[in-house]
Amino acid sequence: MAKDDTIIVLDQLSKTYVVRTRAGRMRRHKREVPAVAEVSFSIQRGEMVGYIGPNGAGKSTTIKMITGILTPTSGSIEVLGLVPTRERRRLARQIGVVFGHRSQLWYDLPLSDSFDLLHHLYRTDRDRHERNLAEFVDRLELGPFMDTPVRQLSLGQRMRGEVTAALLHDPALVVLDEPTIGLDVVSKFALREFLHQVNDERGTTVLLTTHDLGDIEQLCPRMMIIDGGRVLLDGSVSEFKARHGTQRTVVVDLREAQNPLDVRSGWVIGTDGPRQWIRFDRRKASAAEVIAEITALAPVLDLTIEEPEIEDLIRHLYQGS
Repeated sequence: MAKDDTIIVLDQLSKTYVVRTRAGRMRRHKREVPAVAEVSFSIQRGEMVGYIGPNGAGKSTTIKMITGILTPTSGSIEVLGLVPTRERRRLARQIGVVFGHRSQLWYDLPLSDSFDLLHHLYRTDRDRHERNLAEFVDRLELGPFMDTPVRQLSLGQRMRGEVTAALLHDPALVVLDEPTIGLDVVSKFALREFLHQVNDERGTTVLLTTHDLGDIEQLCPRMMIIDGGRVLLDGSVSEFKARHGTQRTVVVDLREAQNPLDVRSGWVIGTDGPRQWIRFDRRKASAAEVIAEITALAPVLDLTIEEPEIEDLIRHLYQGS
């Protein structure tokens, strides 16, 4: 069984689908397609973990096995000490789930009625439910549209309602699948701040899948990258950047336009009038050395140093995997 401080344990977890294709008029050819291949990891209580990968990498399949929707082909899985597919009802009372493309709210009912129905569904204590609801409504600014039917809510309003619905019964674990998809900048910021608070104040464990890597950088100290059904990397965002983000860029504004600078410790990757972009490998030269060389070559008005974007680093990892 899982230890008290371990929320999720996956051991050599695999899921294979059988696909049948036509092989003549009457025959069908059967082949097995692995969606998840021998994935092993554990998540501790109170962690916020990003689980990312391209489309078809195996993220959603993993999430569905964690929540008990799918049965693994092989390997083992425990969530809060329970086997999800065997004890799905017990597990459902202890976890919260948000799927960006699916709703757990009642489409034609006011938002407040959906929350009241969830109280009866989970059979939570009425006082506890009311305290949680009041806190979440205040923090996510749901008050103005509590009486609005869900079908009339904007995407940002509905998603805030979905997250509230997933947390009302005080789950130990909340699984979020694309919770900020399609949201504007303001709605994303509000949702991220709220999840930070819930994790910090309540110790709620968060497992987040997303294509918005800003969510990962803002929320998750730890991330796992999956591709081809296998985990390619498991570690902190800062460690990932330090290991793979070896190239930095100096953006320099010269006093006047000139030919690309002949910088020995770096190389010019672009010019635009008096502005030049000079890339260097931090393992071979420091930023101070590059800047000193630039200023010795030409008069400088201004300069900045750009760190590599996490999206670019992950794309290169996928391409090299």
